[in-house]
Amino acid sequence: MVLLTGYQTPAALRRIGKNRLATWLKNRTVRNSKLVAASAIQAAEAQHTAVAGERLAAVVVAKLAREVMALDEEIAETDAQIEARFRDHPHAAAIVSMPGIGAILGAEFVAHTGGDMSVFGSPDRLAGVAGLAPVPKDSGRISGNMRQPRRYCRRLLRVFYISAQVASRCCPTSKAYYDRKKAENKTHKQAVIALARRRLNVLWALIRDGRTFETTPPLNPVALG
Repeated sequence: MVLLTGYQTPAALRRIGKNRLATWLKNRTVRNSKLVAASAIQAAEAQHTAVAGERLAAVVVAKLAREVMALDEEIAETDAQIEARFRDHPHAAAIVSMPGIGAILGAEFVAHTGGDMSVFGSPDRLAGVAGLAPVPKDSGRISGNMRQPRRYCRRLLRVFYISAQVASRCCPTSKAYYDRKKAENKTHKQAVIALARRRLNVLWALIRDGRTFETTPPLNPVALG
């Protein structure tokens, strides 16, 4: 995107050359500036056909690129403000200690729950609101069928689902549980939802007890006696 703010046509890229372009990109803090410059010049060398309206299009492209970059900066500033506000919440440390939950997902969790678990009364109730507690769908002689509730908070489900997906890859405890569900012939989605439901219970307990997540559960003092 930075490249498009200064060079939009193959001819312009060929004129500046690889080395000068790499320096230009580096001065604008572009990562892998040499590789980006080499790729851009290589593409420019393969394109020598001038398109009608190319100059006008270049002006429009440069303008759009600057607007997108400005929007990216605005989003980054907003994310920083959200994170700062979230960090002031009394349960922030417990929430982000859960693998897969960062400040933004944590803020979304607080936004949709208020951060007060007493409102729900139990983790089962919270699971129902989040769409993680299946309800019976029995009819006639058929029983035991379960389905997702019709009414639930999709944003809250998203928080638990996304964090469970991340945790299934980066957290040994979550990965082991996910793998166990896959071994039970669960689909990827079913395994992630099962993991999300289990993690909801853990998060509930962390907030209730005012503690943070630990990969190794704390030793039971009674067992040590």
